[in-house]
Amino acid sequence: MSRQHVDHREIAAFAQDKVNLPKDKADEYRAQARRLRERLETYLDEHPSFTLKRMQLSGSLAKGTALRSLNDIDVACYVSGAEAPHQISELLEYLAERLRKAFPNFSADQVQPQTYSVTVSFRGSGLDVDVVPILYDGDPNWYGNLVSQDDGSFLKTSIPLHLDFCSKRKKAQEKHFAQVVRLVKFWARRMKNEQDGFRFKSFMIEMIMAKLCDQGLDLSDYPDALQHFFGYVARSRLREKILFTDYYPASRVGSFSETVQIIDPVNELNNVSRLYTSANADAIVEAALDAGDAIDAALYAPTKQETVRYWQMVFGPSFQV
Repeated sequence: MSRQHVDHREIAAFAQDKVNLPKDKADEYRAQARRLRERLETYLDEHPSFTLKRMQLSGSLAKGTALRSLNDIDVACYVSGAEAPHQISELLEYLAERLRKAFPNFSADQVQPQTYSVTVSFRGSGLDVDVVPILYDGDPNWYGNLVSQDDGSFLKTSIPLHLDFCSKRKKAQEKHFAQVVRLVKFWARRMKNEQDGFRFKSFMIEMIMAKLCDQGLDLSDYPDALQHFFGYVARSRLREKILFTDYYPASRVGSFSETVQIIDPVNELNNVSRLYTSANADAIVEAALDAGDAIDAALYAPTKQETVRYWQMVFGPSFQV
C-alpha cells in the first residue's frame, strides 16, 4: 500500500482549507449566540417570572462539527409556564412574541416564526439564528419537549446532555473525532447535491462515529478512519441497532420496527433514524461502498494523478493536492 501522494497530512490540509468552518467565523457565530443568551439572561434578572428560561447554543456549531458552508446556527430556547401552547404554530408565535419583548432593539421583522423554529436575523452580519422551542417543566438535567426539525413532533431531549455526550467522544480523541465527523458530513453533503432523494443527516453520522470511537477505533489517521466508517456502513447495511448507555441502561431500550435503528443517547424511546426507509438506507450503503472502494483504489494508485482522481470520487473536484 502506497501513501506517497495522499496521506493523513493531505486529508487534514484539505479539511482545513475546504471542509472546516474557519475559527474566526466560528468565534463570530458563537459570539452572536452568546450575546443573544446574555440579553435574555439580563431580561430574566429583571423579569424572573418570564416564561423563557434559558437559551442554549446547539447543533453543529455547539458540537464543533460545523462545515464551512454553515450559514445559520441553532439555538434551543426553554419555554416554561402552563400558558405556553402545545400546538406547534401557536407555540412558535408565542415564542416570537416573547423574544421581541426580551430583545426590544430588534424590529418585528427580525424575529419571524418558521415551520418548526423562530428565525432571529442579525442585520449587521447577515447571520440567521434558528431558535427552536423546548417546553420545559423544571427538570434539573434540562430535559424538555423539543420541536423536532424532522417532522414537527415533540421529542423528549436535553441539549446539555447531548453536548456532554459529544464532548466525551471529543475528549477521548482530541480533534480527530470532530474532524472525521466533518469529513463524512462533507461527503454526505456532496451526495445530497448529486443524488436526488439521498439523505443522511448529520446526527446519524455523529452517532455511527461515536459507536466506532467507543469500540476503540483510532481516528487519528484520516484515510484509515474514513475507510472504517464506510466499511462499517457497508457491512452493517445500517441494519444494526446502535445505542449508548451514557444516560440510561441498555435494558430500557425496547424494540423498534423501523429499518434503521439509531437510538437517541439521551432518550431511549427515540429512534433518531425512524423516518429512514429501506430505500434510504440502501442508497447510503451503496454510496458508502463506492466511497470505500475509491479510498482503497487511491491508497494503491501508482501515480499522483490517479490518487487525486480517486479521492475526488469521495470529496469532489475541490480536493486537490
